[in-house]
Amino acid sequence: MDAFKLLTRSTNLKPGATPSSVPKLPSTGKAQTPQLFHNADAEKLVAEKNQGKKRKRDHVRVEPESDDDDAVNLDFFGSAKSFSEEKAAKKENKSSNQDDASEPEEEEPMDEVQRRTILNAHKIKVTDLRDLEEIQPVHVPNEEPKKKKKKKQKEEISQSLTKKEQKKARRLFPQPLVSFQELRTKYRISRRLSENIAEQGFSVPTEVQLGTLPLLLGEPSTVQKLETGEAVEPDLLVVAPTGSGKTLSFLIPVINKIVRHHHEQQTERGIFAIVVAPTKELAGQIVNEGRKLVMGTGVKITLMKKGMRVVDHDDGHEDDVLNEDSPEDSDSEDDGTATEKKSKGKAAITKSDILVTTPLLLVNTLSANGTKHMASLPLVRNLILDEADVLLDPLFREQTLDIWRSCTHPGLRVGLWSATMGSNIEDLAKSLIKERKEASNQMESYPLIRLVVGLKDSAIPNIKHKQLLRPTAATDSDVRLRPPFLIFTQTIPRAVALQSELRYDIPPEAGGSSRIAVLHSEMSDTQRSEIMKGFRKGEIWILVTTDLLARGVDFRGINGVVNYDIPNSAAVYVHRVGRTGRAGREGGVAVTYYTKEDIPYVKSIANIIDVSEKLRGEEGEKSVQKWLLDSLPDLSKKNKKELKKHGVKARQTNPKVSDGKNQLARISTKSGFERRMENKKKGAIAASRNRKAITQPAVESDNDGGSWDGLDD
Repeated sequence: MDAFKLLTRSTNLKPGATPSSVPKLPSTGKAQTPQLFHNADAEKLVAEKNQGKKRKRDHVRVEPESDDDDAVNLDFFGSAKSFSEEKAAKKENKSSNQDDASEPEEEEPMDEVQRRTILNAHKIKVTDLRDLEEIQPVHVPNEEPKKKKKKKQKEEISQSLTKKEQKKARRLFPQPLVSFQELRTKYRISRRLSENIAEQGFSVPTEVQLGTLPLLLGEPSTVQKLETGEAVEPDLLVVAPTGSGKTLSFLIPVINKIVRHHHEQQTERGIFAIVVAPTKELAGQIVNEGRKLVMGTGVKITLMKKGMRVVDHDDGHEDDVLNEDSPEDSDSEDDGTATEKKSKGKAAITKSDILVTTPLLLVNTLSANGTKHMASLPLVRNLILDEADVLLDPLFREQTLDIWRSCTHPGLRVGLWSATMGSNIEDLAKSLIKERKEASNQMESYPLIRLVVGLKDSAIPNIKHKQLLRPTAATDSDVRLRPPFLIFTQTIPRAVALQSELRYDIPPEAGGSSRIAVLHSEMSDTQRSEIMKGFRKGEIWILVTTDLLARGVDFRGINGVVNYDIPNSAAVYVHRVGRTGRAGREGGVAVTYYTKEDIPYVKSIANIIDVSEKLRGEEGEKSVQKWLLDSLPDLSKKNKKELKKHGVKARQTNPKVSDGKNQLARISTKSGFERRMENKKKGAIAASRNRKAITQPAVESDNDGGSWDGLDD
């Protein structure tokens, strides 16, 4: 059975079916709720919780405001002084009651049943990844208490519990964040930070914010306590869908922690947190979001740039003293660097609290004169790896681990965030954290928690994938692709070629070639920045790019994503299509083109689509039928590895051939048949010219057989 023929079967619309006249698009506005998963039980529980707070305030008696207030409960035997004092006390009670009504009261924490209901409704699963003997002492019946070696104790605990019991022992049900107002009333974050969050319009937390913020803000009933009773901030691995608000989830706790640190210790200032991102575009986006949150808090967030210095290599440690007279306007456009030079020929030490960087930039800065010796960052308390699976992939792994090991503070907390994260990343993180614990001789066991939203490594459920395996579905207007949208290619030459082919297809009255652009890593930072600005402003409608923009970059108005070249892994597909449907917006379309050479690589993507539609929970015709999944060929591990490393072989570019002559990078709207006919015609013309060139000299030679000597006498 030919899988390609099965995939290219046409699909007709059902009789009487009419396409919707006003399709819902992500670019039309904000979503009703940024949450991807919720149900009636959870919403009812939250509503009852909010109503309970109101009833609590209603029980406070407020005296009626009337002219006869003075005649109520008068003490005729009291002195004039006591009467006036009573009247003043009544007025004070009125004002205090009104103040109480304006500010919500702190409420009691939820019980485990309520927490479980809300977390399960939002498909949030929290797991403690430590060894079982570190989580809680497990008592094995009929066993005499005695000292045992750690390895032997671990083996006995694992043998005494079944796999189901072990999973149950690791499950956690932390307090969920019902609303952003609780950040101030319950978790006591900075007042200014709370105001900045409200000014950004955030009111309902997304699933990842609902689950992670209580963990990272150290709510005592949620997080494990030390012997001193102080709540412990855990090391955290977060797997959450694209566009679900992960950036806000890790920035709010870090900023609040730094604000508290500034209040407690005025002298110790320096780089307190490092955020590592795989691309400059993502790093710049994190800084832009951070500047909105730190406004007026005194916290500085800096984007790492080439030539910056964050350590002083002369003495091998960080210059971590800030000038007290330095400006604290953190939302300014400067990058937080000091204006004074320490010495001639050297740039100033960067004075910032949060440093956002790509791996190579920071590693080059920490390396003394290009050597392998890495300077340390002793003040860093938080290391955040955004898109952690890429940062710990072989491409960036050594650089990321160098940064990790340079953060030498004993209280360092690590956060790994991504929409996709394999078990190998979890194992690597566990080994590194265990290695640090043994090196520092820490006796306390700090939590290592994994939080998963939805199904692990799956695409968001609020986008449509119908055009992947059914090309004729484009006849239905509700899945028709409308700008703005992104087009992904496998290589830079193919991106350039596709943009060159499409640039004249947009009519001049609609903006012409200015409406389509290409963006890739070989362009300068200035060019990349200008194109990103134009795309965000709506001046550019179609952006052709490589996987440079596949991860983390937030375009809230994107209507769709086109995979012109098939992704080289299921994880890449998840991240690519996640550029649309951000923050709960529905109506995004994901289109993937394929050829006969791509058929072996389609099944992994089809599985992702199938899981995503199951996660949506809607009934109806599926995009991927079971018989189709069964007919698609499976890909071996070797081929998967080769695909991830090099992409589809049919579209690999040859670096020895120039871009203009590379046939694999060529993209044309003409079909292969048209090109063959044109080539035949060109060949016929060339052959005709060659024949003329050959016969022409022969004719001339016959005419000029001998020289003319004139007439004979």
